[in-house]
Amino acid sequence: MKALIKITIIALVLVSVVSCNKDSSRNYQYMPNMYESVGYETYSETEAFRNGVEAQLPAEGSVARGHIPFDIDDTLEGYNLAKTTLTNKLDSTQIDSARGKELYDIYCGICHGPKGDGQGNLVKREKILGIPSYADVGRAITAGSIYHTIYYGKNAMGSYANQLNEEERWQVTAYVLELKANLEK
Repeated sequence: MKALIKITIIALVLVSVVSCNKDSSRNYQYMPNMYESVGYETYSETEAFRNGVEAQLPAEGSVARGHIPFDIDDTLEGYNLAKTTLTNKLDSTQIDSARGKELYDIYCGICHGPKGDGQGNLVKREKILGIPSYADVGRAITAGSIYHTIYYGKNAMGSYANQLNEEERWQVTAYVLELKANLEK
């Protein structure tokens, strides 16, 4: 009986292996361009790169999708202009302190600290030094100067224009002013 079961199992395995292998039929390729793409020589005179321009610059005056240009320059004069003239575009009903805190904690708190006192984790671990508190006497920051700094960066701080959209930058700006007011009490 055991021998009959073994023979039956072996026969079933052989039949299944042999029946799946069909040498007489063609092996069709469906959508071969998905894995065998046409190779282009980089920036060559092919149909894909007709005009011969190497870097394919965007058209003059074009704006990237979802990007709103900032009209104030990345200069000291631009910073001072933003500091004196730029105000928060959000009215008091649009400012969400919880959202501003969340964004601040993600992008700013690591250096500036959760209270804005310049004692973030990177400062405590001495990875970055010289982050001033928002309440320092010589630190006359305004909504415009904060927004300009978030947009372009300043000194060792880089720009966060790609990480935060315009509305989020204004939320963070409002939250930084709130932290500054709390520190000055």
